[in-house]
Amino acid sequence: MGSDFRPSGVLVPLVTPFADHGSVDLDCLESLTTAVIRDGANGVVALATTGEPHMLTDTERAAVVDTIGRVCAEHDATLIVGAGSNDTRTTIDLHERLADIPSVRASLAVVPYYVRPTESAVVRHFQVVAERSPVPLVVYNIPYRTGRGLGAQALLELAATDNVAGVKQAVGGIDVDTLIVLAEAAERFAMLGGDDAFLYPLVLMGGTGAIAASAHLCTERFVRMIECGRNGAVAEGRSHAEVLLPLVRALFAEPSPAVIKAALHLEGRIPTPDVRMPMSAASPEAVERVRLALCAV
Repeated sequence: MGSDFRPSGVLVPLVTPFADHGSVDLDCLESLTTAVIRDGANGVVALATTGEPHMLTDTERAAVVDTIGRVCAEHDATLIVGAGSNDTRTTIDLHERLADIPSVRASLAVVPYYVRPTESAVVRHFQVVAERSPVPLVVYNIPYRTGRGLGAQALLELAATDNVAGVKQAVGGIDVDTLIVLAEAAERFAMLGGDDAFLYPLVLMGGTGAIAASAHLCTERFVRMIECGRNGAVAEGRSHAEVLLPLVRALFAEPSPAVIKAALHLEGRIPTPDVRMPMSAASPEAVERVRLALCAV
């Protein structure tokens, strides 16, 4: 039961850089992908929330995945592709399309949002998708965005489901349900941190790694923090976590990915800090805060 694929380490959910005239800058995306892998990330997630997939056209989404996938194949890095929606038929279709992407290792499939199905209905949704998917699923449990969270019993049921590899857990902290799943299913079900402020304690409790938007910046240090947690180097890992926390807080002071893009633009790594509507650019105050946080790190 479950999946042989066990995602681990740091995976970066990549932003989609936009050029001055508003198009997707694929050359910049290629450079960004190469950089985070070079700096130690185990892989990347394409079309995650940070990548603004809902604001991209079908053609742009395909180009983004192709660009990122090519870099991952060249560097033998893990590629996960966001492929969730709030409709089961659409989610199945998005997953079946992944069969045409040779380098993809898994999907990131969000809990169906807005419609608020019951927990048991969400479990059945993922089981039906997993039956049809050519790649394993990483369930994305983020109730503050979706309006529906998955508790321990639902996650344990998914841990026993064929073709479900794990969960990106973003529930706003480390709650009892999270600890129950780690205690009962950590050996067969990968738990990846999705709340960047809590990555280190989650790994100390048995998490396998993180899908961490903050790791666009200071990638090497995030990687080392996670390695310390997985290898029991508690004091060193804590020192990294303490230094990185102000940066994490600055990056999420306003809706993601606006501040992350502002920080990458400050470093000269993307051509503009632009996001697409209905998102808005980071405020001057947020940009200054993240600049100071980067200087401190």
